[in-house]
Amino acid sequence: MKRILKMVTAAACLAALTSFVNYKPFRLFVLGDSISLQYGTDLSRFLGDGYTIERKTGDSVAFKNLDIPVGSNGGDSRMVLKYLKSKVNDPSFNPDLFVLNCGLHDVKKDPTTGKVAVEEADYRSNLEQIYKLISQKKIPMMWVRTTGIIDSIHRRNKGFNRFNKDIKLYNQIADEVFIAHQVPEIDLFTFTEAQGDNRFVDHAHYTPEVRKLQAAYIAGSIRLWKQTLNFKTK
Repeated sequence: MKRILKMVTAAACLAALTSFVNYKPFRLFVLGDSISLQYGTDLSRFLGDGYTIERKTGDSVAFKNLDIPVGSNGGDSRMVLKYLKSKVNDPSFNPDLFVLNCGLHDVKKDPTTGKVAVEEADYRSNLEQIYKLISQKKIPMMWVRTTGIIDSIHRRNKGFNRFNKDIKLYNQIADEVFIAHQVPEIDLFTFTEAQGDNRFVDHAHYTPEVRKLQAAYIAGSIRLWKQTLNFKTK
């Protein structure tokens, strides 16, 4: 009896040790604009211990001015593409899921000339190239649709122009690109718009309450995707 008990205890210890050694959290790499920076902490909390979130570095610089895409702020699609062209050659860049958004900085317009930061055709081309880079590394990808604005509120910002109709247009371009490649989308645009006109703390960024809701919505979408993926691979 004692011998059997020792064998069972040893087997249980071995199983526990093996489980501990083999345990690997699900790794996300999140790349987005200042909106993603603000819901990032809550996203990590809602996902829980089974997930780790990696990002572009430089929070201290990025949070000084959320309208200027520096540091951990991914910026426009041209900046994202440039960053990824160097990042994909890093052997450590092999997340279980790449979560991407870019668009708010693409639709910025010079208030004097009206010139847009990234033209429609260039935006489409940049997204296609981004998808190609990520798919070549066989990294699954999710796209987060760009959040909108209210023109009358955004007009208070004097540094640059931005219009909700342009965000909708660029979201449509992204839809066409990623639906064609069967990349899952998280419709943060529609979800956030449903939070009402008092959702903003400035011209484009959200109240802490809305950020928590955004994080919960994205976390739920990622968990559902992962569960579906696990089901398909069984």
